[in-house]
Amino acid sequence: MNRITIVGGGLAGVEAAFQLVRAGFEVDLYEMRPVRGTAAHHTDALGELVCSNSFRNSTLETAVGLLKEEMRRLGSVVIEVADRHQVPAGACLAVDRVGFASALTAMVQRTPGIRLIREEVTSIPDGLTILATGPLTSPALSEALTAVLGSGHLYFYDAIAPTVTADSIDMEVAWKASRYDKGGDDYVNCPLDRERYEAFVEGVLSAEKVPTREFERCIYFEGCMPIEEMARRGRDTLAFGPMRPVGLTDPRTGRRPHACLQLRQDDAAGTLFNMVGFQTKMTHPEQRRIFRTIPGLERAEFVRLGSLHRNTYVNAPELLMPSLQVRRRRSLLLAGQIVGVEGYVESAATGILAGMSATRLVRDTIPLGPPPTTALGALLAYVTQPTRKDFQPMNANYGLFPPLARPLRGREKKLALAERALADLARWQQQLTDTGPHSSVA
Repeated sequence: MNRITIVGGGLAGVEAAFQLVRAGFEVDLYEMRPVRGTAAHHTDALGELVCSNSFRNSTLETAVGLLKEEMRRLGSVVIEVADRHQVPAGACLAVDRVGFASALTAMVQRTPGIRLIREEVTSIPDGLTILATGPLTSPALSEALTAVLGSGHLYFYDAIAPTVTADSIDMEVAWKASRYDKGGDDYVNCPLDRERYEAFVEGVLSAEKVPTREFERCIYFEGCMPIEEMARRGRDTLAFGPMRPVGLTDPRTGRRPHACLQLRQDDAAGTLFNMVGFQTKMTHPEQRRIFRTIPGLERAEFVRLGSLHRNTYVNAPELLMPSLQVRRRRSLLLAGQIVGVEGYVESAATGILAGMSATRLVRDTIPLGPPPTTALGALLAYVTQPTRKDFQPMNANYGLFPPLARPLRGREKKLALAERALADLARWQQQLTDTGPHSSVA
């Protein structure tokens, strides 16, 4: 058990490897490139950033900025290298992606205790293993993982609808209700008259779209059809689809609107609501512009924007323990985008957590999860809460955090959440030095 296997040389796999070697263990780190390439990667460098070169906002006014600061305090090698290869990007941490990946690869190659093995893994290794193969996990390994998890637990295509904060919805315009009053007031409803609806459809049709990349699925399932594809079938299609107003009466007019967007609660605390059925290929700036033309969403704060893309992730709330161990095979831990987080920073963060959990498991002590008041803990709680239904990948955002003891709003609230998080992180780090009860990895 002094040698741990990690499959995947991306951000999560590298973070897990460094957590383990710093704790005195040896690691076999498998990366299939260049033996087997992917449709998205262009090099064989570890931690290659295939999309943006940005690690997003770095201020504590954002949850991802707080998450980066927490990772720094836990010795994140990804953030360390990113800081060294930073390029001008305002309040964001953006990097020279070639320099970043080259430096990360060099650090792995020269670190005693990490053995980098360039070959494809096609079955789940025996012994304690961290699987961090990302959204483009090879077909053979995906099949092997499916056999371990059980059928129906591995998803290959991801349709994501936008999510907004509850307090950014104008409830002077929107109202809460379910169709035909069945189910109470579970939904927030944003009404559109015919003129506003037709302008919205025109905006959707004319908006700039994300080009289809060769590794994305080009034939859409009916259940995850982008709204612009529906609109192309006919201008009333949305009004008979996700925006159908049947069973809804606007309490301010006493009439049924011409069309209606419904938003459904997305978290247990009721701080986030997702736009039901609104997966889209519009660019992010266009989504913000066009969705804010919907009555009630003029000042919407988006914590996640819509997309439809190829992805591989598991039904983490049902399958994973808070330690990121697979419930059915506790010697196997998952990390990175495969657990259902979105973004470079979030993926790397789960690698840190998986490495820390593996360290404690080898030492036969119970993994100690970070407090839910931290960005790490809030993200981990989102992906491993067993009662969560209709699970979809998520970025770090302050809507996931437990409420403060005192009511605050805006910037003051976010900074107070960050201050609480960093204080609780420090106390948690002290706890990690304590030895807990024995635990099994069988």
